[in-house]
Amino acid sequence: MRKIFLFLLLTLILNFSTVFAAEVWSIPENYLQLTDTEKQNYIYEKIYSAFNHKNLDKFPKIKFEVPDGWNYEKFNLDGLPCEVLENPAAETDRVVLQFHGGGYILGLREIHRDFAIKQAVMARAKKIFMFDYRLAPKNIFPAALEDSLKIYKEILRQGIPPEKIIFIGDSAGGNLVLALSLELKEKNLPQPNCLILHSPYVTMENKLPSRKYNVENDLVLGNTISDIFYNEMRKVSYAKGLNLKNPKLSPLYADLKNLPPMLIQVGSYEIFLDECIELSKKAAACDVKSTLTIYPKMQHDFVMDFYELQETVDAFHEVQNFIDTNMN
Repeated sequence: MRKIFLFLLLTLILNFSTVFAAEVWSIPENYLQLTDTEKQNYIYEKIYSAFNHKNLDKFPKIKFEVPDGWNYEKFNLDGLPCEVLENPAAETDRVVLQFHGGGYILGLREIHRDFAIKQAVMARAKKIFMFDYRLAPKNIFPAALEDSLKIYKEILRQGIPPEKIIFIGDSAGGNLVLALSLELKEKNLPQPNCLILHSPYVTMENKLPSRKYNVENDLVLGNTISDIFYNEMRKVSYAKGLNLKNPKLSPLYADLKNLPPMLIQVGSYEIFLDECIELSKKAAACDVKSTLTIYPKMQHDFVMDFYELQETVDAFHEVQNFIDTNMN
């Protein structure tokens, strides 16, 4: 009996250590430098394995572990599931609000929780908030926008100055970042310090050329490996029955004047490439400070999926430098 008890106790200790005592991530100093052909083969194999023959239930399983010394809390904000990670030893009092991607049809997953740690490190932030906004097809626009406004108001209510807040969104999360920033302008509410947009979904229309010429190159959103998101974008659940030119669905049609500085990162193989280029042009025309970086032959959301590649490490450094520059 005593041996069984000791075994169970040891098991609990090991499990506790696995969940709550992970090493703190840092931007890699060593990374893979591949030729174009090697890179495409590497990406193809990794994405093919992730999608597992087009089965969404077999999406990559990422193990989220809270770094040692960090605090992690889940809370409910009037029905909106929210989470916050805090690094008590952070260099600054910056706060990140993460807007997760997933085509407005996938919720907050372990891969985004894991990425939140990396975002907090890149931003040198003390806290990063996450929220699991309502999803389509059950909930259409403006459900996710309303939820994002709710969590942002809560952060402000906690006394965090807007100039200390950074919005970071990937894919549909990038769309939501822009939609919320437009909503804040409309409601005369304070803007965050800056916007970080990873492979943002800038328009829900399918008119721009890269939606076609990159359909086979983009292994995530195209139709080469899985048509899950490809089909969703052809008939957007979140915008069902709505005018796709609505600026809060397609920020490409928005007046961007007075929005915060934005960093736009996109891969040259993405079907979103042209809209990211057009977003940058429109930002410049509206006197909004913007930086657009196109990473050669990289796929949609590469910053989340390929931490080990040189291009992703370069993107991480760019995010950190952009935030440091705008917050100094």
